[in-house]
Amino acid sequence: MKFFLLLSAIGFCWAQYAPNTKPGKTSIVHLFEWRWADIALECERYLGPKGFGGVQISPPNENVVINNPSRPWWERYQPISYKLCTRSGNEDEFKDMVTRCNNAGVHIYVDAVINHVCGHGVAAGTGSTCGSYFNPGNRDFPAIPFSAWDFNDGKCRTGSGDIENYNDPYQVRDCRLSGLLDLALEKDYVRSKIAEYLNHLIDLGVAGFRIDASKHMWPGDMKAILDKLHNLNTTWFPEGSKPFIYQEVIDLGGEPIKSSDYFENGRVTEFKYGAKLGTVLRKWHGEKMAYLKSWGEGWGFMPSDRALVFVDNHDNQRGHGAGGASILTFWDPRLYKMGVGFMLAHPYGFTRVMSSFRWPRYFQNGKDINDWVGPPNNNGVIKEVTINEDTTCGNDWVCEHRWRQIRNMVMFRNVVDGQPFTNWWDNGSNQVAFGRGNKGFIVFNNDDWPLSLTLQTGLPAGTYCDVISGDKIGDNCTGIKIYVSGDGKAHFSVSNSAEDPFIAIHAESKLYNLN
Repeated sequence: MKFFLLLSAIGFCWAQYAPNTKPGKTSIVHLFEWRWADIALECERYLGPKGFGGVQISPPNENVVINNPSRPWWERYQPISYKLCTRSGNEDEFKDMVTRCNNAGVHIYVDAVINHVCGHGVAAGTGSTCGSYFNPGNRDFPAIPFSAWDFNDGKCRTGSGDIENYNDPYQVRDCRLSGLLDLALEKDYVRSKIAEYLNHLIDLGVAGFRIDASKHMWPGDMKAILDKLHNLNTTWFPEGSKPFIYQEVIDLGGEPIKSSDYFENGRVTEFKYGAKLGTVLRKWHGEKMAYLKSWGEGWGFMPSDRALVFVDNHDNQRGHGAGGASILTFWDPRLYKMGVGFMLAHPYGFTRVMSSFRWPRYFQNGKDINDWVGPPNNNGVIKEVTINEDTTCGNDWVCEHRWRQIRNMVMFRNVVDGQPFTNWWDNGSNQVAFGRGNKGFIVFNNDDWPLSLTLQTGLPAGTYCDVISGDKIGDNCTGIKIYVSGDGKAHFSVSNSAEDPFIAIHAESKLYNLN
């Protein structure tokens, strides 16, 4: 009996780390600021067929409308109620999206803003996305309802009421982040209202949550909320399934708050991942791709089974958050595709791909002063995500997840899932290659000279389509063909001037019906 109880406790704990994706699907994509109607379509027409496991969506609950500047993206992170009503859509559209995506085998992960509500300086009665009244000055949020009793104003010990010293964990967790009204999460009433919101989303069919600003909440308070959550909806998930939890904790080292403080609750965002990978691919500070042989825990990262990894996110692609100028983004597509390709080929962590929108960058003193600009819109109404003839997106939606190189590497990761990291090769500089058991092999050339040599792939003999330069269509390759001999070796040629200086092959890119 004791053994059974122990197993039950372990099973409950582990469940928070499981992404709940369908078998054989190993990555999710962040469709940043998309409308629910467009996400539903994308699940059916693209994400499901192309092997994506899920979508991280922008916060779905009512937020303040900010008109100075005009409708910035960050207004979504200033909630004023838990009604499902934003410029991405209303509750009916949200339900329709969740249902259609789940039916397409693509699950929904909600960006949950539960640390705070809107900023204390927002004027009472300022517009909101669902029309609810609120008064930040009086701490009055009747649509929830929260009142002055439900905030940490009396608990914070700084003169401003805001965080002033990130080396003081009490300030970081009890004071206002950038002026945002900090909720008193030690109070059971507050915990219950948040759990009520999250449970509504679970009951509608979502698979899990990115917990925004987790670093600014006490891990025990978060656990108390998570302990109140329902199991996932059995229409789409096995009975007893727990929501996937991944917590936003920026930990680059040097502060008292650590990622490991939050492991008991679920996975944690590994911000060192994108910052370090960008430094390596940019060849800054003497870094070389050859050093990536020990990538993962060997670089001081958290354990793989606790990590949610990404090359960039909606914050640091704009210079916010962690990583600074080393972060690779769609603005530098050649290096970006290499970075995402490496992430999806390497076994470390659970992977999230970014899908962005363009904004008019304008730099002053090295800072992009347009980093606030919201999604493509017509007078505040988010524009439809249109699809061009070449399957890329229009209306200023970048859609990195539709780039052939990234989409095909998502499939590569699915194919090699569970296979060991094998057959590493490097030239001591920035040419590297590695395999994933007998299922996949990838070669990178980030040096200033060509790569041409024969390598052990570990793959069965045959002809394979390189999924970076093209696709396997029927029994043909639209890009480069790679011939693997009976001993598992193949010759690779990768020009240093190629648009995409890497090659990837896998078991499902093999040609079988050759004449």
